[in-house]
Amino acid sequence: MAKKPDVTKKFGEKRSAIVHAASVLINETGVRATTLTKVARAIGLNATSVTYYFPRKDQLIVSVYAETIALMKQMAKEALAEETLEKRIAKFVRLHVALRDRIRRGERGLMTALSEIRSLDQEQQDELLFAYREMVNDVRAFFGDPADDGQRALYSARAHILIEAMLWWPVWSRRYSVLDFPRVEAKLVDILCFGLPCHRGEWKPVHLEDGDWRTSEDTEPQQNDAFLRAATVMINERGYRGASVNRIAEALNVTKGSFYHHHEAKDDLVLECFQRSYDRLSKVQMAGYDIEGSYWTRLASILNELLQLQFFDSTPLLRTTALQALDSETKVDVVMRSNRLARRFAGFLIDGFADGSVRAIDPLVASQIIMSTLNGAYEARRWAARFDAPGEAVETYLSVLSEGMLAER
Repeated sequence: MAKKPDVTKKFGEKRSAIVHAASVLINETGVRATTLTKVARAIGLNATSVTYYFPRKDQLIVSVYAETIALMKQMAKEALAEETLEKRIAKFVRLHVALRDRIRRGERGLMTALSEIRSLDQEQQDELLFAYREMVNDVRAFFGDPADDGQRALYSARAHILIEAMLWWPVWSRRYSVLDFPRVEAKLVDILCFGLPCHRGEWKPVHLEDGDWRTSEDTEPQQNDAFLRAATVMINERGYRGASVNRIAEALNVTKGSFYHHHEAKDDLVLECFQRSYDRLSKVQMAGYDIEGSYWTRLASILNELLQLQFFDSTPLLRTTALQALDSETKVDVVMRSNRLARRFAGFLIDGFADGSVRAIDPLVASQIIMSTLNGAYEARRWAARFDAPGEAVETYLSVLSEGMLAER
């Protein structure tokens, strides 16, 4: 017998409330700390009631991710209907900002960080990643049909960077009132469309001498360095939950006891990975500050070096995929340091205004686009590997910053 309409409606509403509560918890505490009991408590139910809709936690997590991707795909489709590329980019940004505005004001809104997808079972993972790739294809379609492989690679990079910028928004937009969102949105679109330098398309980075931020392939790493390298790569690829102590130890062919000899807990290792990554990023920034040339040349040289690390170094910089799993106090410290590095990028841009090498953009917004572009670059490693010359991969990817998404190449 078919369910009555009111019963079906109540079922759907209750299920939606559970998915929404799980989404909020995942964003605040990560997948590991999100339990069916906590989800039930958040909406005034008992755990048994939640298991009626989702017998297992992983089923609930998959539903949260699936609905997030579906919402992003809906936004992409709506933006794709606009008649020009600039309007499509602006609409895509506007829809994301409007959602964050509604969430900040207390309305329901589902948008969960997707960092733990690769920690799920392969079948669940494959289904979600297929849906995600379809959404990416819709965003790539903003730019039209590519004429050749080079243009296809360029459009893929632009789509990736645009999506990463939207996913990064909640990390830094908390510093702004919702009253400022329209202005920030306009500045964000302007930077994405037209880039940073006064001379559009200028890209003449200077090679930076290694200041202990590159990985030496000629010497055997110390065991703690080996742990940091293995953990960073595994967290970048599998997320926090997928980078288990067992997997990290197996990757290095050592025992769990050896792991705990160096680290009291996995979270200690994750925090050290963040600290090491931020130390390396900071060293590159300061090395770029000391070279000759305009401030855009200095910034371009820094970005060039950091992309080399993300694309080709055996120890890349840690993505923010592990951020959700950290405790609140540690998370605040990590985000604070990230913001300090972003402000240093903003300082380069401000000095670039003075020497005429950077056009009049909002340096605080631009610095966060730089951070999201660097953060998401690890995901583009396979994309970069298709280029014959490493420098060409870096220049193509960073052309979003050097010339903007509207430029024809």
